[in-house]
Amino acid sequence: MVKDRESLSEDEFVERLSHVGRREGFFAPLGQDHAALFADREAVLLVTFDAAAHICSQFSDGLPYGFSLAQGRDWSHLSLIAHRQTWFRDPEVYGFFDRLTDDGFFDQYDRVIFFGAGPCGYAAAAYSVACPGATVILVQPQATLDPTYAGWDPRFENHRRLNFTDRYGFAPDMSDGAREVFVIFDPAQTYDAMHAALFRRSFTTFLPCRNMGSDLLATLSAMHVLPSTLAAAGDGAFDARLFWTFYRARRNHLPYLRRLLNRLETDGRPGLAALLANNAGGRLNDERFRARARDLAASVRGMTAG
Repeated sequence: MVKDRESLSEDEFVERLSHVGRREGFFAPLGQDHAALFADREAVLLVTFDAAAHICSQFSDGLPYGFSLAQGRDWSHLSLIAHRQTWFRDPEVYGFFDRLTDDGFFDQYDRVIFFGAGPCGYAAAAYSVACPGATVILVQPQATLDPTYAGWDPRFENHRRLNFTDRYGFAPDMSDGAREVFVIFDPAQTYDAMHAALFRRSFTTFLPCRNMGSDLLATLSAMHVLPSTLAAAGDGAFDARLFWTFYRARRNHLPYLRRLLNRLETDGRPGLAALLANNAGGRLNDERFRARARDLAASVRGMTAG
């Protein structure tokens, strides 16, 4: 039985992963800062890059993102886990992927999907070079922290000492062997949009999700867009058209609608804001939106009368 996620210590977390690895495939510590968990199932492989802190805080089963999805669809799953914020820049991780390549590990699968978000998105792109022909799905990825390319990004100054110039370094270049790369980002998040632009390649599809906020992974997960995206990718059916179909779920996602309403009001568009509030309040039976619609409509009438 798994303890409440707030009480799961690091030792308990590692023991949990080790137990699952012994049962499902393997668990391998990779130095002090990283580990790999593998579940051996059928001929689709989902490769995820995960932060231990995120797993422990978000998932009550103490298992990486994608584990349940892969298990439910009888896919194999390989999770690379970082115990601290490293961007997976570690010779132990390099060596692990070298061994997988030398052993022909990826060759046994009909379809391979690499997935990660933020620093883990960086790693998913960087290590996808080990599996030419993979599908790569990235949420808010960094391309690099090398000041030569990304000195304009002040968010990670304490991590600039990490080496992004040796092996598996510049993520966009490392994704050149992929069959297709999908980059999901919010263009209103300036630094995320600038990193996304560095991934521009002929095989890259950009999926801009405006007004989603700074934690796009959490929002897409809450709307069930991300699980649907990964499921479709594993089935070989994912493309931009399908993503935008999934993304229509935002019309029923209150946090998104609130952000959009605030944006319209900030931009001085009370008429359009009133229409949005009225529509959301009616469809979702939300009294706060209804009340805001009434206030905005009164404001618009006052401006018209004036």
